[in-house]
Amino acid sequence: MDSINDIKLTQYSHGSGCGCKIAPKVLNDILHTEIQLPADDNLLVGNDSRDDAAVYDMGNGTAIISTTDFFMPIVDDAFDFGRIASANALSDIYAMGGTPLMAISILGWPVDKIPNLVAQRVLEGSREICREAGITLAGGHSIDSPEPIFGLAVTGSIDKKNLKQNNTAQPGDTLYLTKPLGIGILSTAQKKGFLKKEHLDMASQQMVELNRLGQKLGAIEEVHAITDVTGFGLLGHLTEMCQGSGTRAILFYDHVPQLPDLPWYLENQSIPGGTHRNWNSYGEHIGELTEVQKLILCDPQTSGGLLVSVKDEYADRYYQAAHKSGAGDHAFMPIGKIMDQRDSEPLITIE
Repeated sequence: MDSINDIKLTQYSHGSGCGCKIAPKVLNDILHTEIQLPADDNLLVGNDSRDDAAVYDMGNGTAIISTTDFFMPIVDDAFDFGRIASANALSDIYAMGGTPLMAISILGWPVDKIPNLVAQRVLEGSREICREAGITLAGGHSIDSPEPIFGLAVTGSIDKKNLKQNNTAQPGDTLYLTKPLGIGILSTAQKKGFLKKEHLDMASQQMVELNRLGQKLGAIEEVHAITDVTGFGLLGHLTEMCQGSGTRAILFYDHVPQLPDLPWYLENQSIPGGTHRNWNSYGEHIGELTEVQKLILCDPQTSGGLLVSVKDEYADRYYQAAHKSGAGDHAFMPIGKIMDQRDSEPLITIE
């Protein structure tokens, strides 16, 4: 058995991070049901809108947000794996405009292959991110599994009037993205062993950044819609936003923030398997684009940024919130516009 420091977690799993997600088209088949569920007027957000979390009205002006997210290792270091998986799960609460209250862990571990102390490091990483978010890792559940799996189930709260959803964008809105794309591409290069030295920690540092900006955006009425960009890629989550809102979008490709050297990595076939699954699920809704554009815009993100739809005349309120949250320069660049839907136009047009 290797020493703990020599163990590379990504070698024990067939997928990594949010690239493990089931493709949108397949997921639609799985979620389909003929069962008539009882109506629940208190369920403000459920499964029908493909939103980031479920939301339940407590009847006193507040609502409870509930979400879960877990995956297989996207990095080799156990502590970082715990941090990334936890930041990713917490992002669903922030994407609804909410405040996390507590978390419980989900751990699957191949106890016959990887020492228990490595799993302990995963949990320590999770506790660190929960501490940063101001909450407690309050419990969890574990199983013996063939591959390492970790994530959180998170409970949050929100003033009902501040609730943000992914299906409430309005024509005329401007789109912003708070983190660069390319996590899947760089992570694949690392797994294949040719990630450039200067990029070794770049993906990890971005993935552990909390999307706490969403909590501030919840209080801004003119922020019409928010979702976080994860395994379905930017085009997938923007497709969901447009379909749910009855709108279409124009995407300014040159303004979309990207991690460095992505075309070089793509030339060297650093392409996650989830990228093609994503395109096959929603490519019919997308206008003309180059192969490189497709591979970047469909790249599965793990703990990606927030995709924010803001009433154009009130963009300064978004800028103020982003500045106070310490967002990078890329978060201030408009990446697109929400438009009226037209039958003659693709759901998303790339310019």
